[in-house]
Amino acid sequence: MSTHPTARPATRPSVPDQPERRRWWHAIFPPTTAPLITAPPVPATPVTVSYRQEAPQPVLVPARGDAFDFRLNPVFVWTAQHMTSEYLRLRADSYLTWAGGILREEAVGLSRQHEPHRSHELEQALNTRLTGRRWPREGTAPFFTVQVRVSPDERVRERLRPYWEDRIRLECDHELQKIRARQADELTRRWCAVLQNLEDDPVTAHAARLTGEQFAEVFRRYVAERRETVPELVDLLREAVRGHNDLNMGPSEYTQAWDTALRTYQQQHGLAEHRR
Repeated sequence: MSTHPTARPATRPSVPDQPERRRWWHAIFPPTTAPLITAPPVPATPVTVSYRQEAPQPVLVPARGDAFDFRLNPVFVWTAQHMTSEYLRLRADSYLTWAGGILREEAVGLSRQHEPHRSHELEQALNTRLTGRRWPREGTAPFFTVQVRVSPDERVRERLRPYWEDRIRLECDHELQKIRARQADELTRRWCAVLQNLEDDPVTAHAARLTGEQFAEVFRRYVAERRETVPELVDLLREAVRGHNDLNMGPSEYTQAWDTALRTYQQQHGLAEHRR
């Protein structure tokens, strides 16, 4: 019986274990660190938000006599807690009719106390009533405050137009007359000063012609009229002095004062009597 040599078991090539294979691969292609994926930040809901809302149509309330209406143009300001601005706007739009009804209830009793052309007075009174108030009055639900602008009925506006046109015209004419009066007063004062200066200086009487023939003629008449009044005053002073002398009262302080005034006035106007 032949025997076969026992075959050696086949030897497997040496294969590095798993950690070694990983290190060998990483030596050629180094690993990269994967980026950390973070969730986008969630915007925080604001604590308090507000929204300004203008009514698209005016709210009509009756004036005194119920023949005409006032037109209320409200502006609502809504405020909410822990709510986004977009959601508050949607809530405000849905409550607009309700808010307009509340405004009308607050205004009707007051509007009937004002005449149709007293819209400005109603606006002041109504805003005074609404200041510091809110609706709903309590709770954490969104609430609004309101201010209004009041305008009269269109028919009343047409009636008021001629009145205001006349008033504006009268006020403008009055202001124009005041300006003219101030200018005339200023001009008169200046010309008075000019004429007095010319009269005091004999040289300027001829120089006045340099400003024009018209001015020279006016100045000549002014001087002539002034000089015509001087002799009359001189005669009056003379009679006063002579009257005291005729009474044989002698020279008194009263007589001397008049005599001094007479001589001064004569010298000033070139009318001094020549002694013979």
